Amino acid sequence: MTYRAPVDDIRYILAHVAGFDEVTATERFADVTPDVTTQILTEAGKLCEEVLAPLQRAGDLAPARLENGVVRTSPGFDAGYRAIADGGWTAITAPPEFGGMGLPQTLGMAVNEMMSGACLSLQLCPLLTLGQIEALSHHASDEIKALYLPRLVSGAWSGTMNLTEPQAGSDVGALRSVARPKGDGTYAITGQKIYISWGDADFMPNIVHLVLARLPDAPPGTRGISLFLVPRNLPDANGDPGARNGVRVISLEHKMGLHGSPTAVMEYDGATGWLVGEENRGMAAMFTMMNNARLGVAMQGIGVAEAALSHALSHAAARRQGQTPVQGGSGAILDHADIRRMLACMRAEVFAARAIALSCAVSIDMQTATGAAEWAARAAFLTPIAKAHGTDTGVLVASMAMQVHGGMGYVEETGAAQYLRDVRVTPIYEGTNGIQAMDLVGRKLMDGGEAAWRLLEEIEQGAEMARAVLPDLAGEVWAAAESLRETTEWMLTREMTDRFAGAVPYLRAWARVLGGHMHLAAAYAEGGCGRRSALARVFVERLLPEHAAALAEARAGAEGLYALADDDFAA
Repeated sequence: MTYRAPVDDIRYILAHVAGFDEVTATERFADVTPDVTTQILTEAGKLCEEVLAPLQRAGDLAPARLENGVVRTSPGFDAGYRAIADGGWTAITAPPEFGGMGLPQTLGMAVNEMMSGACLSLQLCPLLTLGQIEALSHHASDEIKALYLPRLVSGAWSGTMNLTEPQAGSDVGALRSVARPKGDGTYAITGQKIYISWGDADFMPNIVHLVLARLPDAPPGTRGISLFLVPRNLPDANGDPGARNGVRVISLEHKMGLHGSPTAVMEYDGATGWLVGEENRGMAAMFTMMNNARLGVAMQGIGVAEAALSHALSHAAARRQGQTPVQGGSGAILDHADIRRMLACMRAEVFAARAIALSCAVSIDMQTATGAAEWAARAAFLTPIAKAHGTDTGVLVASMAMQVHGGMGYVEETGAAQYLRDVRVTPIYEGTNGIQAMDLVGRKLMDGGEAAWRLLEEIEQGAEMARAVLPDLAGEVWAAAESLRETTEWMLTREMTDRFAGAVPYLRAWARVLGGHMHLAAAYAEGGCGRRSALARVFVERLLPEHAAALAEARAGAEGLYALADDDFAA
């Protein structure tokens, strides 16, 4: 398989589109110079190309398996993980007081994207650890931080997130796992959790689980959920892995893709755990981890999209089929108009999704560095858009990449199908994309649209600035922003059921308009002439117009959906 880390594209977006210079201008991140940024991205790119990418097929062809209670991982994954940990990549955004580098989330997310494109199955392991580090840093006691954070930050141990139960999927409040106080400051955790990525691994000395459970007297629903830290092995007096705790993997899921990532069914049988944060406030603590993970999953979708595109481009440049309209060309299918259309749209999609996600990461860093409420609101508003659109882009581009391969794309030996199988879960986990859209029209509009208005003003100001260089493209982006403004006003006047009925197309329209804005900024920075400008024209002329259809659907309301009786859905 071919994988080329998109270091140059990421650097361009950080420098000219996402506003990373604002982050590095703060006192908090003043040491992150352009040279430091380049060095980090370059070294991460080498790791991904030379160490992780060769593991992509190994994980698919030799899946993780459960053998006598031990999860046996795919060939080479132990060395691949060790290269990640030894290189300090699990420490990149972690607090310096626990051995981390304290670098901006923006750089961490860029590295996550490249790792995802190289080998998504393995990247899931450090991604979850990074999320757990974030949660413990904000909510754990000093004693827990002192014992666990240095080991998680160094990559010596890994972390997981345990939310879902067989009867409680998106409805987390329905969970039944119980935590009973033992009288010594610890709790006995009993219950079963499903869909636990990297719930165990044969190369990991210890794995730290964050588990949602209820205290015996807890109120019902999400108001009665607490968060507990449950290690696989109980640390001894020296902090080394000691006796086995009452937690085990009882089975691994047989999945469509991500075969190298063990997805475990976990059983907790009186396992010893420690409370993280306050009693009955577990969802607040867990959301610290989940919000980090949602942007991380956006980067997974974008990373796989980049890898699938790279694979398709290599095939299109080498495959010769029929006569092409390019005089003196190579005769490769790359010269056919429809192949060129697919590749151009794929490249435009990846650029837009990447720019939106990195812009979200910049907002998170600015919130961290300044504490400003405006940055917090911007980050909150962009997170569901970045997660949903980044993962939808992964599925769309992976599917188009298969199409570029023709019949051979459907044949497993080419490796094209693996990208689609692997990435298909990303619109589902860490909050389905439907839930992201409902969050956008629900919680994120509870401010009366204030965050939306600020973002739309930013888009329109960018379009006005670009009119002198690219008047036609700037005009289209400005007009699209106005249409989005009108639909946002409509949303604010409607009942929640009407909003939810149009939530997904409304989010899609935001992604299209933001994508046009990001492409226009990239073209403007280039002076309106060059490959960035040509790509911007592809997006604005071919993809941005989809916002109009999405907004029409968004305003359709719920009445037509509920006019169908339950029996009407049957043939």
